[in-house]
Amino acid sequence: MLEIVKFGVVGGSGVLVNFLIFNLLLRGLSWQAMPATVVASCVAMATNYLGFRYFAYRDRASRTRSQIMLFFVFSGLGVVLEIGLFWVGYHGLGLHSVLESNVAKAASIVLASAFRFLVYRTWVFQQDAHRTV
Repeated sequence: MLEIVKFGVVGGSGVLVNFLIFNLLLRGLSWQAMPATVVASCVAMATNYLGFRYFAYRDRASRTRSQIMLFFVFSGLGVVLEIGLFWVGYHGLGLHSVLESNVAKAASIVLASAFRFLVYRTWVFQQDAHRTV
C-alpha cells in the first residue's frame, strides 16, 4: 500500500508538471495541441525519474545504466500511449475547449499511468535481494 502512495505522490507531481507545461504551451504560447502534449509529457517523464529513483523506489536496486535505459524505454512507451489517447480525445472526439482538452489530457495520463506503474515496479525498479526493507 505504501508503494502505491509513494507512486501516487511522484506521479501526482508529474501530472502537475505535465498539466502546467501543457497549458502554458497550448494556451499561453499558442502552440498546437499535439506538440504541447508531447513536450509536456516528456518534461514530466524526466522529472518523474528523479522522484521514482530517489523517493518512491529508493529501497530498490541501485541506479544502473540498464535501469535508466529501461525507465526511459518504458516511459517513452507510456508517453506514446498517453499521446495516442490524447489524440483520440482531442482530434477523434473533438475535445478542443480548455476544459475538454484538459479532460482528454487527464484521461490519457490516468490510463498511461496504470501501464507505467506495472512496468516500473516489475522491470525498472526491481527489488534488491541483498537489501532488507
